[in-house]
Amino acid sequence: MKKIKENVCLSVLSACMIAGMLTGCGSASGSTANSDTSVELLNVSYDPTREFYAAYNELFCDYWKEKTGQDVTVTQSHGGSGSQARSVIEGNEADVVTLALAHDVTAIEEAGLIESGWEDEFDKDSSPYTSTIVFLVHKGNEKNIQDWDDLIRDDVDVITPNPKTSGAACWSFLAAWAYQQEQDGQDSAATQEFMKKLYQNVLVLDSGARGSTNTFVENGQGDVLIAWENEAYLSMQEYPDQYEIITPSISILAQPSVAVVDENAKSHGTPEAASAYLKYLYSEDAQRLAGKNYYRPSNEDILREFSDQFNLDMNLVTIEDFGGWNEAYKTFFEDGAIFDQIYDE
Repeated sequence: MKKIKENVCLSVLSACMIAGMLTGCGSASGSTANSDTSVELLNVSYDPTREFYAAYNELFCDYWKEKTGQDVTVTQSHGGSGSQARSVIEGNEADVVTLALAHDVTAIEEAGLIESGWEDEFDKDSSPYTSTIVFLVHKGNEKNIQDWDDLIRDDVDVITPNPKTSGAACWSFLAAWAYQQEQDGQDSAATQEFMKKLYQNVLVLDSGARGSTNTFVENGQGDVLIAWENEAYLSMQEYPDQYEIITPSISILAQPSVAVVDENAKSHGTPEAASAYLKYLYSEDAQRLAGKNYYRPSNEDILREFSDQFNLDMNLVTIEDFGGWNEAYKTFFEDGAIFDQIYDE
């Protein structure tokens, strides 16, 4: 995707470990210490949220400056959601995580870095915005791709990321599985064969959603990208008249999750600012900003303001249809589970 333009409050860093973006308001002295007049936060997030959080950070730091008098510097880190969770477990000192699925946050909790009950800390199960999975195709849709069953045709090349590292890929896998289960009358063996054919058509399994978007949009590979809805809209915005979105007959309500990384925030002296950073995502200004960045606001009234942008009548399964994330991950994505069986074959 195109690089974000710099402005007064935004600069792009090239960091060895996290390749993040730094956003600050007010004076930027370069100091790494939190004080009465300044605070620094690290937000470890998943792949396609770069543009949204670059804008949100400016909104938040203006709010926090007015509320407390403190300047805020926020560093962003982005990658596949599963990879990002592992980086925090292995020492990436995030104050907050904003990841693609609850299971990745739970993994950090199980490592002892996030206190139990994090899903109840913020509204909507700590999911301030949602998304879903759609197809991005070339303008004109020459291959006439309309639904999941078209992705197993011999003449269709598919781009999607790897479910072992990407949250988007996990949501996509479950959406495709739900579709075929309905076709097969809940016959898991038949559905598994369908999924095997689908992944045989995948040209490249990138580690994250943004990598897959680049493979499809910038490198021109594939006939269809299985995409986050927000990524698909962003691609159409940046490349007018080159792509179009196809809504499958069944998709999934994707609920990205946010949490304070309690142990790190306590160590950094940032619990109050970290919690406020996530809570402010539910403010009306932040909710509208999410909508403008093609995420579905969790505030139902504000979501309806974007009814001309989003298809609010999509047939969406939920993670609860799979028994919750712990059960779904064990069944489909753990080592040796269904995805590995399909892909090894």
